Amino acid sequence: MLRIIYAGTPEFAVPALESLQRSEHRLVAVYSQPDRPAGRGRKMQQSPVKKFALAHDLPVFQPTSFGEGSAVEDLRALNADLMVVAAYGLLLPPVVLEAPRLGCINIHASLLPRWRGASPIQQAILAGDETSGVTLMKMDQGLDTGAMIASRSIVIDPTWNASDLHDSLSPLGAGLLLESLDNIEQALQQAQVQDESLATYAPRLTKQQAEVDWNKPVQTLLREIRAFNPWPVSYTFLDDDRLRLWSARINTDVEPGLPGHVAAHDTDGVYISCGKGVLQLTELQFAGRNKCSAAQALNARNLSGCSLGKP
Repeated sequence: MLRIIYAGTPEFAVPALESLQRSEHRLVAVYSQPDRPAGRGRKMQQSPVKKFALAHDLPVFQPTSFGEGSAVEDLRALNADLMVVAAYGLLLPPVVLEAPRLGCINIHASLLPRWRGASPIQQAILAGDETSGVTLMKMDQGLDTGAMIASRSIVIDPTWNASDLHDSLSPLGAGLLLESLDNIEQALQQAQVQDESLATYAPRLTKQQAEVDWNKPVQTLLREIRAFNPWPVSYTFLDDDRLRLWSARINTDVEPGLPGHVAAHDTDGVYISCGKGVLQLTELQFAGRNKCSAAQALNARNLSGCSLGKP
């Protein structure tokens, strides 16, 4: 039985925490990022990991950094064998990486060394990758550069958005973690160094990236819509109003026109000409409104002859 510290913040990190909580190992503490204001009322919100930990009477620590106060001393006092990290979002200095007896390991949502960084799920979709997966690695001071303990892969369904891929990888990581803990000391000794020549990077997403450029090919735009759902959500402009694009598909029947022009519309979709090809929008959202289907959008607004994009 190992004494384990768990560090994670978003929903992605909950299945692994739940698996540990049900296992033979002892969770001595859970670390999560501090509560933050969210939603229209900007009320302070606990992270999904913190909510789970409190619901199961697990001690929670929420330092803003490990350079503050007694944060490092508090962690050392837990006398942990291992620290498991999954989408924690806080930099771990060397004194933390070295504090547990066996060090720190991380569940990363890609097949390293491909897609190191903050947005591996989205980048896999943007690049048109056919496979993705999770990697369990020994943490060092680099950005997802540690030696690889184990990995597990899945095929990316071409209809999946980032939320779908997230929901497939999260439990996959939980299972890989538990499987690896059975013989973790030997696994750490046998961990494989990453091939730097194969490394690619997944920088943090911005809202600006999600603005649609209708001059791009339809395949590229479809990948963006899938990758940016549920955040930051692809968007364009209809006159001066922002229009969010939640789902779409490629259409090969409608004749394309100028990029951004509404080439056709019916109850199955709004068909937009791209730099190459036609994109069929199936779920969209007008400013200040809820998401709606193409049929609902056409009932709300006449889109005949419209062009999308900045005026």
